[in-house]
Amino acid sequence: MSLSAVVRHIGRTPVTGSPDEMRAAFVRLCRWPDPQDLPPTATVGGCRGRWFGQGPDPIVWFHGGGYVFGGSDTHAGCANYLAGLTGARVFVPDYPLAPQFGWPAIREAARQVLDALPGARVVADSAGGHLALVSAQSGADIPRMALLSPNTDRSGASTTRARNGDSDLMNDDAQDAALAHLAFGDRDPRDPEVSPLLGDLSALPPTLISVSLSEVLLDDSLLLAHAAALAGAEVTLRTVPDLFHMWHIWPDTLPEARILLSDVAAFLNA
Repeated sequence: MSLSAVVRHIGRTPVTGSPDEMRAAFVRLCRWPDPQDLPPTATVGGCRGRWFGQGPDPIVWFHGGGYVFGGSDTHAGCANYLAGLTGARVFVPDYPLAPQFGWPAIREAARQVLDALPGARVVADSAGGHLALVSAQSGADIPRMALLSPNTDRSGASTTRARNGDSDLMNDDAQDAALAHLAFGDRDPRDPEVSPLLGDLSALPPTLISVSLSEVLLDDSLLLAHAAALAGAEVTLRTVPDLFHMWHIWPDTLPEARILLSDVAAFLNA
């Protein structure tokens, strides 16, 4: 498929409805081309998930999906591609999802995975970026971290959540807020566990942040990069124009996805 074909595919596959309906739609949107070729599930730190690749020195990929959908099946293509680029094994945890499980159960499951794989490098996208950031702030052993369009702030600091709503095919502020409510309930949006942008950023590991200028979560990345740099963290910011949220999940189709994952691999292996 070309970029235009992916755009049509997104338009034909809306991720809407109940949590179960959203999960099924997201699987149709982005999962492994043949589900029968998926690796078997495994358990790390008490959390089920899947390993991709055969190399040493594990990488953990915390998937996006608003804490309501997504998993090791939907992110199989990009995780497998990254494993090939890095020569590492990539584990994608199927951490518990809202509304059946909320915060802090999601955070605790992620921490158990990281504690079981000390020194694992981390890749994370969207809500998974929030999860990785909170984990790093809580002292998890993460030597390097790549955040792809992370969700970092619900305090109202962002202007692009509203401004880029029409240019981001894969995200909008209203749905993002609804998903967050399923995961966080009525927690204060200024709580650093809800908006890690407002937490302590001084001890972050070397961090790559990637985002498109057309995304709803553009400001979440720009504000994080600015605040983390001022706090003394080592931050690399990469921006690209005119792409939608989570374009990296189609590396078999989009050269832009392959370029991004190549940059992530180079950063993680540096």
